[in-house]
Formats: sequence, C-alpha cells, structure tokens
Amino acid sequence: MDLAKKEKKKYTYSDYINWPDDERWEIIDGVAYNMSPAPKVKHQKISGNLYFDLKKALRDKKSQCDIFSAPTDVVLDEFNVVQPDIFVVCDKSKITEDNIKGAPDLIIEITSRSTELKDKREKLFLYERFGVKEYIIVFPEREYVERYELQNGRYMAPEIFNWDEKLILKTFDIEINLWEIFEKELPDEEENKIESR
Repeated sequence: MDLAKKEKKKYTYSDYINWPDDERWEIIDGVAYNMSPAPKVKHQKISGNLYFDLKKALRDKKSQCDIFSAPTDVVLDEFNVVQPDIFVVCDKSKITEDNIKGAPDLIIEITSRSTELKDKREKLFLYERFGVKEYIIVFPEREYVERYELQNGRYMAPEIFNWDEKLILKTFDIEINLWEIFEKELPDEEENKIESR
C-alpha cells in the first residue's frame, strides 16, 4: 500500500535530505509518502522502453532538453519533493548537481496498485499547480496511457491512448509507438480484413 507515513507534521526538504539513503520517499504538500516496495518487472520494462524511445526522439530533433529517470529528486519547493519515473527538463538553470529545482516540462508516471490514486490525484494537482506542461500517466496492467496538457494554467480532460496507438507528446512534437513500449504485437492487417468480412 501507498503509505503517507512518518508522524503527523508538515515535512520539508530539510527533513527529507536527512532521512536514510536506503529509503525512498516523496513529499507532497508536506506529507511524506513511502515509495516501497520496489517497482515490478513490467513497470521497469515500460520505464526503460519509454526512456530509450524518448531520449532517441529528443536526440533526433536535436533538442537541448535533458531526460532523467527515478530516483532523481525534483524539488518543486520546500514542501514538495518528488521522484517521477521519467521527466524532461529544458531549462538548464533548473539542473543542479544534487537535484532538479523547479518544474520539468514533461513528467511521466507509471502507476502501480499502490501509487495509482496518488498519481491521478495528488500528483495531478501538484504538477498542474507548478506548471508542468505535459503530464503522462501510464497504466501497465490495463495497457493504456492518459495525457494531460496544461492550458491557461489548468489541465484539461485527458487524452486516452490504447496500447495499439501512437502516444503524441505535444510539448515536443514527438510520437511514440505504445505497442513497442508495452512490448506487444500489433494485429496483422490481413487478419483484420478477414475478420471484418
């Protein structure tokens, strides 16, 4: 289960940096969330595939943006420190030796049973508030993706992409084949034609 742990107080980044190195936590609005247990294999495969495809696409576009993956700290302010699964930062001044200070341009979270509610509620509101331009939520078990785009400071209703579609990242004008991310085979076009007769 996703634990909003530690005793009742408002935690800060100063508290966070003094916690044991072998524990992974996030702080959202001063509440400490335990990030145990470790992600499952399917989660890690999807994360690796997304990272690889996005890095290649950014390189092909000769983008000056940098891509990162967990566990890299993103310090939004003193009461909000997160470790998104994958994120892209285009403003080099936000990149420090220890962490990222400020909102990334794109964040991708890959849900699990224990994180789904937090990803769809607390993190959605948090990323909207801090101005993350594009927020992607991946659902490994149900094999689809939600894409939120910031417009006039608010996230609109999400676009939904099934595993057999292309995910369109509007911030970077990039398309990603989701069937490759989920490691699935597209149905053969000839089979589809026969079945539809």
